[in-house]
Amino acid sequence: MKTAVLVLPGLNRDRDMIAALKLITGVAPVTVWQTETEIPPVDLIVIPGGFSYGDYLRCGAIAARMPVMDAVRAHAKRGTPVIGVCNGFQILVEAGLLPGALMRNASLKFVCREVKLQVANANTLFTRTYGQGEIIRCPVAHHDGNYYADSDTLARIEDEGHVAFRYAEGTNPNGSLNDIAGIVSAGGNVLGMMPHPENLIEAAHGGDDGRRLFEGALGLTATKAAA
Repeated sequence: MKTAVLVLPGLNRDRDMIAALKLITGVAPVTVWQTETEIPPVDLIVIPGGFSYGDYLRCGAIAARMPVMDAVRAHAKRGTPVIGVCNGFQILVEAGLLPGALMRNASLKFVCREVKLQVANANTLFTRTYGQGEIIRCPVAHHDGNYYADSDTLARIEDEGHVAFRYAEGTNPNGSLNDIAGIVSAGGNVLGMMPHPENLIEAAHGGDDGRRLFEGALGLTATKAAA
């Protein structure tokens, strides 16, 4: 399995993502710098978390306009799975690959803790190894994770099953509408989520609930866990 991780100034979760993908696939991902205009053929592209360009203007706004994002759009259009985690989610939204916006947390504070997620749609490329409604654990670390969309957009993504994960059991850390923690694109091959599944993939992390997300995206397992 071949994977790629974008590297942009200010990201600080790229090494975590590289280590996670190497552990899961057995092969280190290629790293793609912001100024590159092509991404080689891969089975998965990941935009990791952090604070690209210091979160100036808006979180992800500058990164979304870097040359490499044209290559990401081209891959996404061809059906390559793309995952954006935390700042990566913000970048995907700013790049127009996902709808909505990520606003300042309702508490106006940076939040770093473990939350619970409910699998809202187990029939996506990224959630197919989970059970419908399954509750999993996942850490978060963000200041601008409050998902917002206008009423028409929100109704559409809800009606069409584009919500992949919701914060569960009162653990919403940021005030996101409808407890939305992650959404998929209309084409189903682009996922944006604020929690960090790469930080819960092995026993050393205290659990492996995030591992199946990457396995599903890469088609490494077809076994769906019981809800």
